[in-house]
Amino acid sequence: MTEGSQKVSIIEVGPRDGLQSEPEILSTLAKVEFIQRAIDAGIRRLEVTSFVHPKRVPQMADAEDVIRSLPDRSDVTYIGLVLNRRGFDRARDVKIDEIGMAVVASDTYNRRNQGVSTNESIQAWLDIARDAKEAGIRANVMVSSAFGCPFEGEVALQTVLDIVDQVAQGDPVELGIADSIGVAVPNQVTEMVAAIREHVPHLPIRCHLHNTRNTGLANAQAALESGVASIDASIGGIGGCPFAPAATGNIPTDDLIYMFERSGVETGVSLEKIIATSEWLQEQLGRGVPAMLPKAGIFPQIAEKYREAS
Repeated sequence: MTEGSQKVSIIEVGPRDGLQSEPEILSTLAKVEFIQRAIDAGIRRLEVTSFVHPKRVPQMADAEDVIRSLPDRSDVTYIGLVLNRRGFDRARDVKIDEIGMAVVASDTYNRRNQGVSTNESIQAWLDIARDAKEAGIRANVMVSSAFGCPFEGEVALQTVLDIVDQVAQGDPVELGIADSIGVAVPNQVTEMVAAIREHVPHLPIRCHLHNTRNTGLANAQAALESGVASIDASIGGIGGCPFAPAATGNIPTDDLIYMFERSGVETGVSLEKIIATSEWLQEQLGRGVPAMLPKAGIFPQIAEKYREAS
């Protein structure tokens, strides 16, 4: 890495947020290979599964089997999503590296997604964060649908800040802000990140963005320029949320890395290996993925191919 260069941490969420919204259910073996491919490409933090009720999210029914099958790497952090005490107990028992808890910024969506009110999820997070620390497990928290709710509409910035103030009492290793349904635009990201950094200057901020309305990459650039430490992405751009209407499209890891690297931002991730994983994923799913780089190729390398063919 060159001295003084800008860098960002890419958190791969395809094995969790990506696969949970796809109709196909991959085998445990295929999920482990997916994760291993991401690690081989240079990813060092990954959301690998969620500990949720298998009847609600059957794609994640093998959470424990996935964790037990992963390579033991001291340089890699495996993250599991939990939504309640039962989920945390399962994650703790299987010795997950890190748990992530989601608190939705609107009551309606929180009840549909988690079966309880936003305040109840906040209290559950505070209890879980305490117990995770006692168990030696890292714990992060994500404020989901921070930019808009599919049922209630706009979410006020002050609502998000109030939730941030409460969840920060759990001393998370990282505070996430999610545009779960892909409604944000760059100036909103800039405004929200600045306000949150003022409220909790000691907490690293992570952004989880969706490309549902084709603003995800622009929002990622705004997040980077605002000082966000980590950005979530999904190889191939698969995923969304199974409990929100039309919430398709995590930002593709492929396209995000291309944009950053062409801009001089270092990610430590091999774009070639990420694209190869997207192509492998297409074979597993039996269809194409939303990411553009597997279709268009890496520039300027692709120009050489066309030159040779002409």
